[in-house]
Amino acid sequence: MSHYEAVFEIKSKSDAEAIRRLAERIYDALREETREIYGDEDKSTEILETFEAIRDATRHPTPGTLTIHYHQHDETFED
Repeated sequence: MSHYEAVFEIKSKSDAEAIRRLAERIYDALREETREIYGDEDKSTEILETFEAIRDATRHPTPGTLTIHYHQHDETFED
């Protein structure tokens, strides 16, 4: 398994704006993809609610840190 990490230090209003825009775009992409995959199932709602809290937090421009972890498994998807 591979592990990747990106850390974004939010030290200015422009940093906060960039992170807000990133969170908005990620949320929109997740919303579209989960609707396509799950329709209106509860699983889609759970995924979006989890990320919605992050998106909403970025709407208040304050200093902070955003850390993204990506753990890549060795197996492949089943078709």
